[in-house]
Amino acid sequence: MIHVIRKPTDIPGDDSTSQVCAALDRLGAAWEELDLDDLDPFDRPLEGALIWACGLRQDGHQFEVLQALALVNRVVNSPDAIATCASKVATTALLVRAGLPSPATAFLGSRERAAAFIAARGGRAVYKPIYGFDGHGIRLITEADDLEEPPYYLQEYVPNDQDFRVFVIDGTAVGAIRRTSPHLTHNIHQGGHGEAVPVTPGMAGLAVRAASAVGADYAGVDLLPTGGGFTVLEVNGTPNWHRMSAPIPDLLAGFLARCHRGGLDHRSPMNSLR
Repeated sequence: MIHVIRKPTDIPGDDSTSQVCAALDRLGAAWEELDLDDLDPFDRPLEGALIWACGLRQDGHQFEVLQALALVNRVVNSPDAIATCASKVATTALLVRAGLPSPATAFLGSRERAAAFIAARGGRAVYKPIYGFDGHGIRLITEADDLEEPPYYLQEYVPNDQDFRVFVIDGTAVGAIRRTSPHLTHNIHQGGHGEAVPVTPGMAGLAVRAASAVGADYAGVDLLPTGGGFTVLEVNGTPNWHRMSAPIPDLLAGFLARCHRGGLDHRSPMNSLR
């Protein structure tokens, strides 16, 4: 049985969880919904199971319950990977450590150091909320007085009119979209337009390495074109696949079914508890 945690932002017409569950049905894979709000992890309700977290509500209860369940179950994506991707600081640190190209970034605790970072980059930098999502709160900063209270996550401004999201499953780049908009962020939730494009070798190589760097079984990796290549903006651990022509629900369901048939692997903490 595959235990499915429904994405809390699903709505009729934009229901990622149901798309994958329908694909599981087509494969004949047994599944059931798992309500984290109805679980006490100290009752040990599950052990040795496969749990797919399509999404999590951003509160302490759901994440901590999933953390506890991950000790004795295989969770896709793991709570550590989801938490890493939720934090732009943690994600960027891992991307840099893996040697992946990423815009020059600073995480600062003072307005004075933020002013120096902005000035050193020609008087323009991009401010992003540390735990932001769907492009909310991202804005161009020209002076430190535009900032509110610290800390500040700032990146160099890379002029562009598009970016790319590459979907990675189990170490393979399976689909991509190009996103365009007339404003700073091209996120579809912020009014950007998306169209499916082929995955080039350069896009695939970076996206797969980025997903591996954050420990994600599957991910949406956002790339920004820079000259003849790309730089990695961020990695999403509970990604949407809007506008992709690749059959992402079928591919994701196939991956989950393979994980279920294969049982727990060496990445599961459960093995260390035996």
